Amino acid sequence: MEILKIAVQKKGRLHDKSVELMKKCGLDFSSKNGQLIAVTDNFPIEFLFLRDDDIPGYVADGVADIGIVGLNEVDEKNKDLTIVEKLGFSKCRISIAVPNKFKYNSIQDLNGKSIATSYPVILSKFLDENNVNCKIQEIGGSVEIAPTIGLADAICDIVSSGSTLLSNGLKEVEKFYFSQAVLIANNSLTEEQNNLLNKLLIRIRSVNKAKRTKYILLNTPNEKIETIKEILPGMKSPTIMPLAEEGWSSVHSVIEEDKFWEIIEKLKEAGAQGILVIPIEKMIL
Repeated sequence: MEILKIAVQKKGRLHDKSVELMKKCGLDFSSKNGQLIAVTDNFPIEFLFLRDDDIPGYVADGVADIGIVGLNEVDEKNKDLTIVEKLGFSKCRISIAVPNKFKYNSIQDLNGKSIATSYPVILSKFLDENNVNCKIQEIGGSVEIAPTIGLADAICDIVSSGSTLLSNGLKEVEKFYFSQAVLIANNSLTEEQNNLLNKLLIRIRSVNKAKRTKYILLNTPNEKIETIKEILPGMKSPTIMPLAEEGWSSVHSVIEEDKFWEIIEKLKEAGAQGILVIPIEKMIL
């Protein structure tokens, strides 16, 4: 029987979130610090714990069949592979930042300047699209200190909260690229490997869908059921069951978390009582 080899970042936040997702998908494996390979007992998959910037190359070359990595690394390495699924975690952006004393009005102010970055491909594309001519200084780490030591006039780097920029006397002036974790795949998977990938995708999608939804139960007078049904945007239609008290029913449905409070307010106005909200572990569509 064939297996899937999946490449995952060996440490850091992306590692933690990737492992958490795989375990919520029901995969039983160990992920101790320093571990390079792990196998599952209950699914034909093997984990390879690697540097995140190596993952696109390993997947494209077939060393790993699939991988979880930041979209920024995929676009920067520009390898021949397929983005299978956006996973919705480890979100960040790539931005250009300049020293606080730099008088910045528009991207054109960077013409003739030098920019230090670990993402020359992504930066070059952005500069070309805006007809800006800069010298790109590629460095591997500690990009934020480049202006201080005189290496560059500006930087282009990953930004999450922006606190690192502030602590180094920098201001964010261009937010131009947005990234998140993605599931990638080699373009030469066998039919059996594709079948395994599809099974894994069902699990991933059920977990991610559940994170964005809530299960809701409420009591309502029977004469308000039709009004309640119009408010609830359930998967198909709400479940309605009679209560022991005559003239009342219990309504069960699923709602999107980003619409939660708006819907709750409408339900209360429509006469719903005893509203109970329950987190969903998995949702299979």
